[in-house]
Amino acid sequence: MKRLLMSAGLALGLLASAHAAIDTFEFASEAERQRYRNLIEELRCPKCQNQNIADSDAPIAMDLRGEIYRMLEEGKSNEEIIDFLVSRYGDFVLYKPPLTSRTLLLWYGPAGLLLIGFGVLGVIVLRRRGQQKDRSAAGLSLDEQARLDALLAQASQDKKDQ
Repeated sequence: MKRLLMSAGLALGLLASAHAAIDTFEFASEAERQRYRNLIEELRCPKCQNQNIADSDAPIAMDLRGEIYRMLEEGKSNEEIIDFLVSRYGDFVLYKPPLTSRTLLLWYGPAGLLLIGFGVLGVIVLRRRGQQKDRSAAGLSLDEQARLDALLAQASQDKKDQ
């Protein structure tokens, strides 16, 4: 039993290390390493679509990690690196794309759809309330009310007679 547990633990350890992206870049300071980590964690992989560059094992993500390292070594700022990647891959590489005329629908589309939904719901509720008022307002005329009273009186008289 002990051997089985040990072999299972070893197998899980090997599998976990096989999926980790390992970068062997050398940095001059811990601040540069942290800057590199921040950049690769805030940029999206163009191939994986919902993973950042740090977590992706795609070949393009590996290339982008190398490219970011190279630009950091050249002394480029974070904005210059991000601008370079955006010019090459579009706003898709950003998790928070900028507010431009092309991204208005992306930013305000959900709120617009929600407002349209509330508007449709409001119209439906108002129409139903209006129909209920019409039904209650469409009561009996005076002649119909008198006839109904007479029928009810006759029915109660018939019950008493029986």
